Amino acid sequence: MIQIKDLNFGYPRQEPLFNGLSVQLEAGSITGLLGKNGAGKTSLLKLLTGLLHPQSGEVSVLDHNPRKREVAMLNDVFFVPEEFYFPAISISDYVKAYAPFYPRFDNEMMGRILVEFELDGKSNLQKLSHGQKKKFLIAFALATRCRLLVLDEPTNGLDIPSKSLFRKILAGSLDENQLVVISTHQVKDVENLIDKIIILDNGKVIFQKTIEEISQKVSFISGNSPEVSGLIYSEAIPGGYRLMVPGGEEETSVDIELLFNAITNGKKIG
Repeated sequence: MIQIKDLNFGYPRQEPLFNGLSVQLEAGSITGLLGKNGAGKTSLLKLLTGLLHPQSGEVSVLDHNPRKREVAMLNDVFFVPEEFYFPAISISDYVKAYAPFYPRFDNEMMGRILVEFELDGKSNLQKLSHGQKKKFLIAFALATRCRLLVLDEPTNGLDIPSKSLFRKILAGSLDENQLVVISTHQVKDVENLIDKIIILDNGKVIFQKTIEEISQKVSFISGNSPEVSGLIYSEAIPGGYRLMVPGGEEETSVDIELLFNAITNGKKIG
């Protein structure tokens, strides 16, 4: 679905952002794109959706070159940016105007998600709070049933109940033919959704594994001391430590935040 090979990209008068970046992603996954500030997460999402153009290398999305922004690609890709603008029209009028651009748009799903998010179709989009606007944009994105959904910081602006509802709705609204790429700093908000992790650093992919692969190789445990056999990485927490150790017979839940800190501090897994 997504193939990136030897991608080079940078902004004028700045250090190159990507140097020979290569990534391949297939349908049927929710992939978390992680990286420190300035690692290029948002830029990569824009390169995937044709909003930025590579200086060299190859980018293919759904067998299309994104920079051409062909209709056959655009009606199967939806990008939820961190910053967005809506016209001063009602939710219902927005759906009527923009849904026809997406051949698989599911009006029944749209209505159901609006009810779950407690959004009224008669509401003027410009008069909604930032969090309500974000919920509407997520609802619309899911209802398009696009094969590629690209979400940049989707939980920013959502309150705690809405974050929980977002996870529930996203998990229940996808099929095996879709790929979701989520870029976020708020890993705790989405760690139960993600089934694959990509970490960017210094213009390269430094880590790319599924949650299943990670859980087979390492365990995430709590302890009173970091002095444990085979310790890979540890961080102090109130009352003790979070520890990353070689995997045992029993798999543990993956602590994505601890994993990210370990990888960006040079620790290796398997």
